[in-house]
Amino acid sequence: MTTAIENTFLFCPRCGASHPHPGKIPFRCPKCEFTLFFGPVAAVGGLVVDDHERLLLVRRARDPGKGLWGLPGGFVDAGETIEEALSREIDEETELQITATELLMTFPNQYNYKGVVSQVIDLFYICRVADSSKVTLEPSELDDFVWTVPGADYLDEMAFDSNRRAVQRWLERRGTA
Repeated sequence: MTTAIENTFLFCPRCGASHPHPGKIPFRCPKCEFTLFFGPVAAVGGLVVDDHERLLLVRRARDPGKGLWGLPGGFVDAGETIEEALSREIDEETELQITATELLMTFPNQYNYKGVVSQVIDLFYICRVADSSKVTLEPSELDDFVWTVPGADYLDEMAFDSNRRAVQRWLERRGTA
């Protein structure tokens, strides 16, 4: 069972009053007037390209998407710029150091975490790194990687639709889609 995050707010988080209209956006408490807009959270994905113009795909070691392919990336932390989050996530997951980035695309997405679905805006960047030969995966997050020009075999095994769409856009730009 999945539930949109706005439908989980049955009571006001400030005063505890029962909410008469769960799911309504924005959430407005009729008692204390606390308001919550449920705006999308930001996430980043890195299309890391090596000197041979191949893309780094990583295989997820945990859910969501355990055993499926994806791009290094994750959520933007409070107080971080998008670029800082991209660099941090790629470093945390692969120990690669970004030297250049180019925004490829943005994409609205949904993230289902333990049955609660949040709205997300994904920002995908083409990334160059200092040394693509030294990929060290964070084992709690990822269990394999490949440098490839992905075909249908990888695209059909992507953990997230937004990652697949970003890879397809990269392939189109490259002229190999």
